[in-house]
Amino acid sequence: MKKLMLLSVCAMVLLASCVSKKEYAALEAKQKETQDLLNTATVKLNVCLSEKAAASARLEGLKEQLADLRKSNNALIKSSQDLTELTTKGATNLEKSLESLQERDLKISRLQDAISRKDSVTLAIVTSLKKEVGINDPDIEVNVEKGVVFISIADKLLFKSGSYNVTSRAKDVLAKVAKVINSKPNFEAMVESHTDNVSYSKPPLLDNWDLSVKRATSVVRVLESLNVNSQQLIAAGRSSHVPLVDNDTAENRSKNRRTRIVVLPKIDQFYEMIETEMKNLSEG
Repeated sequence: MKKLMLLSVCAMVLLASCVSKKEYAALEAKQKETQDLLNTATVKLNVCLSEKAAASARLEGLKEQLADLRKSNNALIKSSQDLTELTTKGATNLEKSLESLQERDLKISRLQDAISRKDSVTLAIVTSLKKEVGINDPDIEVNVEKGVVFISIADKLLFKSGSYNVTSRAKDVLAKVAKVINSKPNFEAMVESHTDNVSYSKPPLLDNWDLSVKRATSVVRVLESLNVNSQQLIAAGRSSHVPLVDNDTAENRSKNRRTRIVVLPKIDQFYEMIETEMKNLSEG
C-alpha cells in the first residue's frame, strides 16, 4: 500500500513538471478518487475477510453439529433395532409364559378332576359303610378325615379285656365291613389298633405294642376269612401313643382302646390315575 502511494506521488511530481496546472489538477482529482476507491475496497476486503472467518467458524460448528446429529441418529437407529428385538423376544416370552400358565391351569384342572373322582368314591364308601355297618351302633363310628374313610370300632365290641381274640359279635360287624372293602378292589384297608396307657404284660405278649399289633393282625385274619384280598390289607399297632383323650379316667381309657379300619385308595393307584390324566393332557 505504501509503495503504491509513493508511486502516485512520484507520478504527480513528474506530471507536474510535464503537464499544465489544469491537467495536474485533473490528475490530482483522479488520484484522490482512486485513493478513495482503494480505501473503500480495502475496508470491504477487510469486512469480507472478517465475514469469511466468521462463516468458516460457523461452518466448522455446523460440521461438528452434523457429526453429532449423525452419531445421535445412528444411536437412535441401533436403540430402535435393539428395542424391536427386545420387544419381539418379550412378546415371544410372554406368549410362552401364557401357554405355560394355560397348560398349568389345565393340569391343575385335571388333578382337581382326579381328586374329585376320588372324593366321589370316598363319599360312596362312607354311604355304603353307614348303610351296611349301621350308624346307630354307639360302638361303631364311620367318618371321613382329610379325604380318608375310617371305621372306628370300640375295644369292648371287638375283644374281651386283655385279649386279642375277636368276639363273635365283632365278626358280624367285620363281615359287613368286608362286603364294602370287597366292592372296592382298588382300595386298601389298614387295620390300626390302639390301647390305653395301662401297662400290659401277658406272655407271650410283652407290652401294649405287642397287644395292639396282635389285635390288628387278628382283625386282618378275620377279614381274610371273609374273602377280603390279603393284598388290600395292612395291620398296624399304635400302642397307647395316639390317644383320643387323656387316660385319666376309666371312661377315657375305654375311649382310647379302639381299632380303626382305614379305607383309602392305593397310593400307586391314585398316582396312576393322575399320570393317566397327565398323559391325556399331553396327547390332547
